[in-house]
Amino acid sequence: MTPPLRIPFSLLLALLLSGCDDAPRFTKAEPGEALSGGSATVQRRDQNAFALPSANLPPVRRVDFSVGNSFFRNPWVIAPSTTTARDGLGPLFNTNACQNCHIRDGRGHPPEPGDNNAVSMLVRLSIPGGEASAQALQRIGVVPEPVYGTQLQDMAIPGVVPEGKVRVEYDPLVMRFRDGTEVELRQPTLRITHLGYGPLHPETRVSARIAPPMIGLGLLEAIPETAILANADPDDKNDDGISGRPNWVWDEARQQVALGRFGWKAGQPSLNQQNAHAFAGDMGLTTHLLPHDDCTSAQTACQQAPNGNGPDGEPEVSDNILRLVEFYTRNLGVPARRAVDDPQVLAGKSLFFKAGCNQCHTPQFTTRSDAAEPELANQVIRPYTDLLLHDMGEGLADNRSEFQANGREWRTPPLWGLGLTQAVSGHTQLLHDGRARNVLEAILWHGGEAQAAQRQVLAFDAEQRAALLSFLNSL
Repeated sequence: MTPPLRIPFSLLLALLLSGCDDAPRFTKAEPGEALSGGSATVQRRDQNAFALPSANLPPVRRVDFSVGNSFFRNPWVIAPSTTTARDGLGPLFNTNACQNCHIRDGRGHPPEPGDNNAVSMLVRLSIPGGEASAQALQRIGVVPEPVYGTQLQDMAIPGVVPEGKVRVEYDPLVMRFRDGTEVELRQPTLRITHLGYGPLHPETRVSARIAPPMIGLGLLEAIPETAILANADPDDKNDDGISGRPNWVWDEARQQVALGRFGWKAGQPSLNQQNAHAFAGDMGLTTHLLPHDDCTSAQTACQQAPNGNGPDGEPEVSDNILRLVEFYTRNLGVPARRAVDDPQVLAGKSLFFKAGCNQCHTPQFTTRSDAAEPELANQVIRPYTDLLLHDMGEGLADNRSEFQANGREWRTPPLWGLGLTQAVSGHTQLLHDGRARNVLEAILWHGGEAQAAQRQVLAFDAEQRAALLSFLNSL
């Protein structure tokens, strides 16, 4: 990522004193601001910055973290195999290891021209629902495409036909700042080819999703539900143009409706369920939570293929392995911020608030005292998300509903770790489908409830833009 321009403090002060009078003006860092994950914050900033256990995790508990990491990192194999703890891959799948999507526990990316498989980008599928689909809508939030299900799998074990191939094409879209500076965005078009089981339903909704970073997930799970709901304003009663909504989803373990927190549309209520769905959809692996392979009735060879289930009905991913992976994903530490006292970073923070970005990217929460892991309890964290759904406008719409989320709504993604994306993942492709090639492009795609913030940024001059990016890259 290109380092932002440095600007003199006198100009920074002028920026701070100009514009919206009621916006906060930051001239020094807040106490503890560098510790995005509270006492769980880690201090690494290289390519392995996202791969460390929470700093406050004691050595005796790091054993489970390391074992969970091995099941997250190492490949699963086709059944039957002598590697019984890791067999059962497929029959249909997208990858053979979690780490292939979440590269070094970081962010995925769309396929490049010439790639045979999408790997770290998934394609969700569904069709519009009706009364006959009420149970599917309640339990999985969508109505599956009749032949291909809810996710397109572009890989398969021998003897089973993959569902299709995915490629992305882009058209240019130029945005212009008030000072005349132009930025060329790229508008994606998703192409699905080589369909293995016939044409898709004519009303199929498709949605591309890149793998998000894995850091701080246990801390997000530990935010009190009441604190999340306190920021919801579905009817925009305060008339500020922001109407964040919770997504109420189905909790398989508790067999009841629960608040969604995870996934691009907040479609999963817990890390354990998120992990189980990833095992099922991405790798074709069964768990007690989701005990059936991801084959539809039209995919006969998939249904008849051997699996890695134990003779006593033990699923391919045992309860113990699922527990270890959950422990690992809960305890990946959030890296500390950099340069929080830098005048340019502070000026950028003031501009972030001036533009109203903080209205959805909520800076701070305190985690529950009864968090699932004691190290995650009572932590003051700075994730810059409200975990709520927001209408992001037609430009980012996938037109695919998921539980309460409509086709224009997305969960506010956390911003912590944003500035380390290049170091960890080797790229800076952002948003749900990776269309934005950098932070500035991601901002310019904001519409809907974020339209006012986007327009404010379009009015910034070069020095203000540099300050804003300096702040965001410090996160």
